[in-house]
Amino acid sequence: MFDLTWVADPNAWIALATLTVMEIVLGIDNIIFIAVLADKLPEKQRDSARRLGLIFAMATRILLLFCIAWMIRLQEPLIDFYSIALSGRDLIMICGGLFLLVKGTHEIHDIMEGEDAEEKETSRKVGFGSVLFQIVLLDVVFSLDSVITAVGMADILAVMVLAVILSVIVMLIFSGSVSRFVTQHPTVKVLALSFLLLIGIALVADGLGHHIPKGYIYFAMGFSAFVEALNLRIRKMRSSRLK
Repeated sequence: MFDLTWVADPNAWIALATLTVMEIVLGIDNIIFIAVLADKLPEKQRDSARRLGLIFAMATRILLLFCIAWMIRLQEPLIDFYSIALSGRDLIMICGGLFLLVKGTHEIHDIMEGEDAEEKETSRKVGFGSVLFQIVLLDVVFSLDSVITAVGMADILAVMVLAVILSVIVMLIFSGSVSRFVTQHPTVKVLALSFLLLIGIALVADGLGHHIPKGYIYFAMGFSAFVEALNLRIRKMRSSRLK
């Protein structure tokens, strides 16, 4: 059972609000990855894939929070080669980053090179289970980052669990509109995939002991998204004038 004495502590509520916002920010890359993968499915299955992916992400994060002792052991070195020491967490981060780099490059290639009608129809025939499996694998990687941040920002388990639940609820509410917007605009989809490539590089670097603050990545992508929003607005104004 959770200790509810924290409810009367204003500092705990401040920690809850701060951690919830941080979890939402850290979940942006998760939403984008799920949107890209779900786009491969038939339209009637996309919402189910997004919801199941985010629900699994929530379950994974809560499970990891209850296994804090295991999380601490996961950060102990497993491989010590010359000046490189890699822990279990580092290996997971490196593998997840490499997967994002391969997946992002493949998706950008498909968008930029194009496919004929038959190839496009074939590529659309992706199994629901296959997409969900890929979402689950990356959820584990993103959850590690999220849980480590939560443990560093709060020391009350109930606060951390509640922050994860609230952040996932917010992501469930907005994931559909974000996914549809990304799907409807190819240039935005390329930006989203570029964002995943940057996250992949950051994960690999983090696994090798070179931490890249995500704030730099979010600022770069936020600025690019702002410029693209202006481009979309200008295009819309031009088309309305031509009508």
